[in-house]
Amino acid sequence: MSRTSPYSAYNFLVKLGDRPPEDPLGGFSEVSGLSNEFTLAEYRNGNDKEMHIRRIPGLHKVGDVTLKRGIVNSSDLWSWIEETRTASVGAQRDVVITLNDEAGQRVQSWTLRGCIPMKYTGPTLNAKGGGDVAMEELVLAPEGIEFEQ
Repeated sequence: MSRTSPYSAYNFLVKLGDRPPEDPLGGFSEVSGLSNEFTLAEYRNGNDKEMHIRRIPGLHKVGDVTLKRGIVNSSDLWSWIEETRTASVGAQRDVVITLNDEAGQRVQSWTLRGCIPMKYTGPTLNAKGGGDVAMEELVLAPEGIEFEQ
């Protein structure tokens, strides 16, 4: 039976590297930037009767992906950043983002291949009080993306 209503955006999991999904690093509250873009080469055959351009797909680029989460008692992201500093390309990891339905069943997933952390932003701290959560942000630079339904 096919579903006619869209899935909610709140029910997702992020798996960094070889870590099992049942051993989470802390819940990510936001994932943004899942994208794939092609550069197009514009070309015109010299013998075309019409003066129009043909567009031919060229290289493709995967967009940077931003992950946000509340700070938890874990140094996993810092460890990966440190590994990137010292091991360079050897620090690449695959990251899997899975969208689940309301019952927690997998609907579809995006696998980001060969990711390295490109940017880390720590929390904005403010002593005025309030119930704001200390958030950290990690921007990933993937080499490729795969979609699975």
